Amino acid sequence: MLGYLRLLFDNFTLTLLAVVAAASLLPARGLGALFFEGLTTAAIALLFFMHGAKLSRRAIIDGVTHWRLHLLVFGCTFVLFPLLGLTLRPLLLPLLGEPLYLGVLFLCVLPGTVQSAIAFTSLAGGNVPAAVCSASASSLIGILLTPLLVGLLLQVQADAAAGSTLEAIGAISLQLLLPFVAGHLLRPRIGAWVDRHRALLSRVDQGSILLVVYTAFSASVVEGLWGTVSPGQLARLTLACALLLALVLGLTAWLGRRLGFGRADQITIVFGGSKKSMATGVPMAKVLFAGSMLGPMLLPLMLFHQIQLMVCAVLAQRYARRAPLRTAG
Repeated sequence: MLGYLRLLFDNFTLTLLAVVAAASLLPARGLGALFFEGLTTAAIALLFFMHGAKLSRRAIIDGVTHWRLHLLVFGCTFVLFPLLGLTLRPLLLPLLGEPLYLGVLFLCVLPGTVQSAIAFTSLAGGNVPAAVCSASASSLIGILLTPLLVGLLLQVQADAAAGSTLEAIGAISLQLLLPFVAGHLLRPRIGAWVDRHRALLSRVDQGSILLVVYTAFSASVVEGLWGTVSPGQLARLTLACALLLALVLGLTAWLGRRLGFGRADQITIVFGGSKKSMATGVPMAKVLFAGSMLGPMLLPLMLFHQIQLMVCAVLAQRYARRAPLRTAG
């Protein structure tokens, strides 16, 4: 039982919950808030710089060769998810209220994960090279595409926070894309070092997320977040995230079979097309939305992230157990 709980709630998840509790009890104010804001901005720039240095030129080139799979994964990530978010509006808006529903919409327009999508694809026996290419490209394309989708789906909120869609793209490019490109251009010099220190990149990932979450929730708590989000809303939001994930998992599995992909590619489509990145989404929320809006924008992403890890861990193991039977047959 303890081992199963450790599978579902890893150290990072527990630390994330502790950070939310710390921000709720001891939110950063005044000069402290300014300090954490600057520290968070620097950590995010470092995060995307290292991601740029990690992505090889070969991975970008190889991504072109399996275009049907990548096109389907991109479609699920940037078209299917937003359509589901809009379709569920009559159900979710009355249940969650506007701030949390907008957070769900923001979740729907984010790029997919990289590390966990690849890890689950590998565990399940999927097409790992395709997963690497698809996840990396999704993360890169999302830096530009997500602000456009935010401008389309959350027009008033995006305008209030970033001035306009073009300004939002400019802010994303300056704070996220520029460090990413700089890191990739320097890969010939530092790429080997980055490849040898993958654990360091993971710590930068997690540390950046924790800093943004603390800063965001501090600002939202100061503005009265927990006075406006009730325990009942949190419970309904959890159910909404679970429903969204179930719909996407079912549709990606059906589309993979319906379009004639092999088993390994179907697995890649399921795990690549159903996941949303907190490593990219949290920094983007910081750039796109004002401080008091960050808490409601991040709550759906945090819940969805944990649910997707729990469900996909079980699903990947089921795929892995079925593989020998299908091979033998």
